[in-house]
Amino acid sequence: MTGGMFMYMSTKQAAEKWGISDRRIRVLCSEGKIPGAYQEVRGWKIPQDAVKPADGRYKSKESLLDMIDRKKKELDNRRPLTEGEVERLGEQFIVEYTYNSNAIEGNTLTLRETDMVLKGLTIDQKPLKDHMEAVGHKEAFEFVGELTKQSVPLSESIIKQIHYLVLADKKDDRGVYRRVPVRIMGAQHEPVQPYLIGPKMEQLIADFAKSTEHIVTKLARFHLEFESIHPFIDGNGRTGRLLVNFELMKAGFPPIDIKFTDRIAYYKAFDEYHEKHSISAMEKLFAGYVNERLDMYLQILQE
Repeated sequence: MTGGMFMYMSTKQAAEKWGISDRRIRVLCSEGKIPGAYQEVRGWKIPQDAVKPADGRYKSKESLLDMIDRKKKELDNRRPLTEGEVERLGEQFIVEYTYNSNAIEGNTLTLRETDMVLKGLTIDQKPLKDHMEAVGHKEAFEFVGELTKQSVPLSESIIKQIHYLVLADKKDDRGVYRRVPVRIMGAQHEPVQPYLIGPKMEQLIADFAKSTEHIVTKLARFHLEFESIHPFIDGNGRTGRLLVNFELMKAGFPPIDIKFTDRIAYYKAFDEYHEKHSISAMEKLFAGYVNERLDMYLQILQE
């Protein structure tokens, strides 16, 4: 983030502040584990108020889902974040989330360029489509935030409204199910025929509403099935990830941001689902992100 209001530190300063090695800080930056960090020619710039990432290597026998439940309970018992804190966290999150979710789908804007576009600037030599996708994604996430406040139930109509905002650059395809068969390049799986999309989506939403599984498990399953149906001609990935956050936030969890740097693990989770009918890789990926976000919020509330 490039505005003068943000202060940055070097990896060396962060290493001293957090008591971990300079090299470990650089690894965490490159893995996208430090929100707001960006790379310059001379190295990484880290926001002064960045929170030390939690050690993702779990040492206890407690399962990750149990750990998430315990931390969520702890978060619920803490003082709520102030409006200013929520706003600041939200601003930072929306830029990174928009960058990552669009980059997974081939958008060429860097994190810094995404930040500039969301502030209303135009980036030379970058396609108009990339600008429109960034703005559309931000508007869709803000819309999801509004729906969350009202606890609106998940429905086909809501999904289409979110998709309408996501697909800012293709006005004829916005908010409507695809009418042609599609193939996903390099994927093992062929999405359903157009005439089956309506019934499959109805079933998916009904199954999700009935499920008594842990929210993380339930959302991993929902996401895998939604992407397998591939209801829209384009924008399915971004819409699907927004739906995961819609349901997480309604359940009182912070939203998650699947990193561009984790895209291979993310793609492999789909392959595992289609080859072995297993949701465990996606569940593990989601759980890791939810756990990290809870740690971040708990750390802020300790300070």
